Amino acid sequence: MFGPFSIDTIFPAFEHIGAELGADKVAMQQTISVYLLAYAAMSVVHGPLSDAIGRRKVILGGLVVFAFASAGCALARDLPTLLAFRALQGLSAGVGLIVGRALIRDVLHGHDAQRLMSQVSMIFGIAPAIAPIIGGWILGWSHWSGIFWFLVGFAVLLLLAVWFALPETHPPEARLSLAPRRLLRDYWAIFVNPRFQRLAASGAFNFGALFLYIASAPAFVMDLLKLNERQFAWFFVPMIGGMMLGAYTSGRSAGKISGARLANTGFLFCGLGALANVLYNLFVPTPSVPWAVLPMAIGSFGIALVFPILTLAVLDMYPRQRGSASSLQAFTSLVMNAIVAGVLSPLLSHRGIHLALGGAAFSLIAWLFWRWENRPGRRLPGAQPEAAALEPTQL
Repeated sequence: MFGPFSIDTIFPAFEHIGAELGADKVAMQQTISVYLLAYAAMSVVHGPLSDAIGRRKVILGGLVVFAFASAGCALARDLPTLLAFRALQGLSAGVGLIVGRALIRDVLHGHDAQRLMSQVSMIFGIAPAIAPIIGGWILGWSHWSGIFWFLVGFAVLLLLAVWFALPETHPPEARLSLAPRRLLRDYWAIFVNPRFQRLAASGAFNFGALFLYIASAPAFVMDLLKLNERQFAWFFVPMIGGMMLGAYTSGRSAGKISGARLANTGFLFCGLGALANVLYNLFVPTPSVPWAVLPMAIGSFGIALVFPILTLAVLDMYPRQRGSASSLQAFTSLVMNAIVAGVLSPLLSHRGIHLALGGAAFSLIAWLFWRWENRPGRRLPGAQPEAAALEPTQL
């Protein structure tokens, strides 16, 4: 959760931070893109590092750095300093998502892995919903720096929880060398695999449809919906509610409905949400709650159905290099998110119809990649036996 917390908790404070540090809206948007670019750059290291020295050590180290970086953000008194510590936050925050996914696949297989991955999606989905609400509450009785001190405290609590409760799931005999030449060779082999490219692109574009709105939340909530900094829940709660319901449905469906069928259902809901969003913004010039946010709830439900299927398919392709596969998948998605936050969001967030069309385009591209992967005659994600070969699947 602490990765999404880093993005969404500060949304209500954008205007306050910008006013104090002399930064306009475009400059403040870079606090997200800088964080995501650093997150993406370091994501290619977290997974292989956990393959080499163990999952637990990498998570603990990341939490220590994250706590330090959050304290630096709290103490920043100019924009360059804030951006520097935001980058340090990004360098460390990926250990939760990237190493956590590899950890799950270390200990569970098949339908059990899908169920737990779905539960993780639910927990992951809580963070964007409650983070801006917490940020608004803190801003109501404290300086904006209090939001970053909250992140320090949250990181320390996670550090204690991991230290006392999380076992090591990657034993020494299964670990791989961290030699740069081997690492580059493995990354290149994963990256040029056409099947990996299709699955990773489908997942990145699918979540990008939702992240466009997440990155545009300050403009969408306060400028378009005319709400204040304590009313971000109107946007985030329906959206994350849909995601949590989708994750719950995915977990309950494991072993009862095939992964391909579940993913197809998920993409259908993504399409319905995108279509409803475009039509609403075409015919309603002034968006308002709750109607403006209900299409995102439909879309996020579909995204949560698709996410576990695509993620497990990627991890199952490389049973000996799950950390590296998770890292490269995360890198693909994070680069996409950084482009969305730094380029597309400032361009599209001035009008509701522009955001709706952008989100619809992302959903359509994601579905096209899925159809390419799932075309007749191709072995579907998750169809390979659990006792997978040591070599990557080259379908």
